[in-house]
Amino acid sequence: MSDENPILLEHDGPVAIVTLNRPHVLNALSRKLFTELYDTMDRLDEDDDTAVIVVTGAGDRAFSAGADIKEMARLAAEDVPPPSSNFSENSWRFATGAKPRIGALNGLCYGGGGVLSTSFDIRVGCERTRFRFLAVTYGRINNTWLLPTIVGLPAAREYLFTGRIVEPDEAYRAGLLNHLVQPDQVLPKAMEIAHDIAKNDQRMVQGAKRLIDGNIGRGWREQFEEEIAEQKTKLAPTPVLEGFKEFIDRKGTG
Repeated sequence: MSDENPILLEHDGPVAIVTLNRPHVLNALSRKLFTELYDTMDRLDEDDDTAVIVVTGAGDRAFSAGADIKEMARLAAEDVPPPSSNFSENSWRFATGAKPRIGALNGLCYGGGGVLSTSFDIRVGCERTRFRFLAVTYGRINNTWLLPTIVGLPAAREYLFTGRIVEPDEAYRAGLLNHLVQPDQVLPKAMEIAHDIAKNDQRMVQGAKRLIDGNIGRGWREQFEEEIAEQKTKLAPTPVLEGFKEFIDRKGTG
């Protein structure tokens, strides 16, 4: 099967749907796929017509089973240098991008696929959704900065130190999944959430995401003060008669 289009993009109104499109290799993360994925996410962050981005995997077995090991081995044998540090920096840009990201995790999230899955703001999974953070099993390290913010330190240590499978029920309890639904409802549930978000004031949605992302690791008081500062500048409240127009039209002001 051709890898000509490793990323598919479609729109449902203000919601963009990005699909990892290598089902023949469980959506393994080739360099071409990674590059096109990051470029696509960057473009969507700049697209005024897009409010929310949903990312899923083609097929019914995997969101992504991780790095394309065959490609890595071939490139290593050919002495092709690894990606630059800017390539790795894209992981940060993916997680902290302007628009809300929702992962419709339709199957395995292993290795690099598990790392990618933790970059989403919201994750929807099913009975096929299993996680493995495999870096230590092949002499590498990743996700120490992100996974603990989702599942807490004790669980993050266990998952990263052991590389064991995290089953769907445990993933839901741990916070790796916001919603655990039937397999045929993964994408519909993600789209439902996306459209709920898209109905809101996008200046404030994106402001909330920016504050949440930027405040991770900061003191509680610092987080409070940052929110107050933003309310006086970039996130100044919408005027009452505009923001509450629908309510006022229905109920009046008396």
